[in-house]
Order: sequence, then C-alpha cells, then structure tokens
Amino acid sequence: MKYTEANLGRIFILRLEDGDSIPETIEEFAVKKDLKAATVLFIGGVDKDSKIIVGPEDGTAQTPVKMVENLVGVSEALGVGTIFTNETAEPKLHLHSACGRSKETITGCTRDGVDIWKIGEVIILELLNSSARREIDHETGFELLEV
Repeated sequence: MKYTEANLGRIFILRLEDGDSIPETIEEFAVKKDLKAATVLFIGGVDKDSKIIVGPEDGTAQTPVKMVENLVGVSEALGVGTIFTNETAEPKLHLHSACGRSKETITGCTRDGVDIWKIGEVIILELLNSSARREIDHETGFELLEV
C-alpha cells in the first residue's frame, strides 16, 4: 500500500440534466474549476444504450481486453469515484456505478460514456495538498493512481 494525505477544499453540487454525458460533463467542470484532485458521489437516472465497462475479459491477460455492456433501458444509478490529473495535467474521472432496472443490475466503470436520463446529482469534494496523480502503466495501458 502507498498513500498520501490531502485536505478538504471546495465542495461543489452539480445537477446534471437530460442528455449530459459522464465522464465528459464532470471532466469539463473540473477543468473550468481547476480541480486537480477530488472525490465524486453520483446518484440519478441513466439512459438506455449507456456504456458500462464490466471488467476485463480475461483477468490473467498481460494487457486486459475490456468488456462493455450497453444498458438496455433507462436505469437508476449510483456511483462513487475520484478525479486526479494525468501526466498531461488533465483532470480524469474514474467513476464506478451500479445501474439497475427492475431486478437487473450492471456495475462497472462509466468511462466509455453514460448519458443522464432526466436528472443526475453529483457532489464533488475537492482534495487539496495531495501529490496523487494518474500515470500510464506501460504493462496494462491503464492510467493508474500514483501517490
């Protein structure tokens, strides 16, 4: 385990609207507000055909091939994630969500595109004085958190 410390900064409350897309909308907001590090909470509705990354196809592969599921209908969703800047100082959102409709739930990463259905609520807690950032791991190609 590696760690770094941070202090709590600004707190933002966002109302995402019908058709807004995650991660783009949150990352654009982070650029506008000069966010370097944050934790993110999300709750709301997500639209059909939103893409959820549900895991690597083969967990033993050296460079995992991702598996993507499209939501078949409008779903309720909740998620938690982080924002950290990458090697080019761009804020990158890493948000995992559980999206459910009736008795079906899909859980995974939102980075391939999740569209809001009617309303999404996001709370962003800025983290200050942290050295954490995302760096590309050359073995997997993932942008991993470095502290």
